[in-house]
Amino acid sequence: MSKISPSVDQADNAASISQVSRRKFLGYAGITTGLAGVLLGTSSCNKDDDNNNKVYDVTLPAGDFGILNYAYALEQLEAAFYTQVIATPYAGITDNEKSLLTDIRDHEIAHREFFKAALGTNAIKGLEVNFAAVNFGSRDSVLATAKAFEDLGVSAYNGAGKLITNPDYLVLAGKIVSVEARHAALIRDLISNGTFADSTVIDANGLDKSRTPSEVFAIAGAYIKTSIDISKLPS
Repeated sequence: MSKISPSVDQADNAASISQVSRRKFLGYAGITTGLAGVLLGTSSCNKDDDNNNKVYDVTLPAGDFGILNYAYALEQLEAAFYTQVIATPYAGITDNEKSLLTDIRDHEIAHREFFKAALGTNAIKGLEVNFAAVNFGSRDSVLATAKAFEDLGVSAYNGAGKLITNPDYLVLAGKIVSVEARHAALIRDLISNGTFADSTVIDANGLDKSRTPSEVFAIAGAYIKTSIDISKLPS
């Protein structure tokens, strides 16, 4: 059982960032420039002691700015996970599986760096994660965790959509959640072919699940050591 609790800001992650192709990253950077211009001048987030006088490591602010940081937090988690998956491949991993998981890692790093660059000094700090519950040497453990993260990510973006007021941000969220859904489908089929859109994620109306931020962090929180206050997020 691997016990790993790295900071997402650590220098070793820079090596993974460099593996994202320049063309892929610049595609995000073009969007980032416009978004960053909108966000410049927004007040940075501070620790909040209004929630039962508890002081958190990170407080997500209200409004669209809070939702963007919410997405950034989830992308940090996913990027850290897949970085570790590729750094320590599980036993018996095939060349095809490693290639596919590397592509997912690169997408998640690009998503994370997109939000970080766009938010600038207003971005929350790098989160400290804890993957002690994941056995990175086991295919079953890695893919089960990947499935949980991808399904969670899709439901998180679906749930956050109605909370976004700026239509430009909503368009960006739609472009990212569609990529997360592709990841989820792939991981599910690696586990069991044909389960990419089964009834555990798609309802009788053909609609994907959605979760509120509190529901998302109730699950993701098990893998995040940094305490996060989400009480100011829109609901």
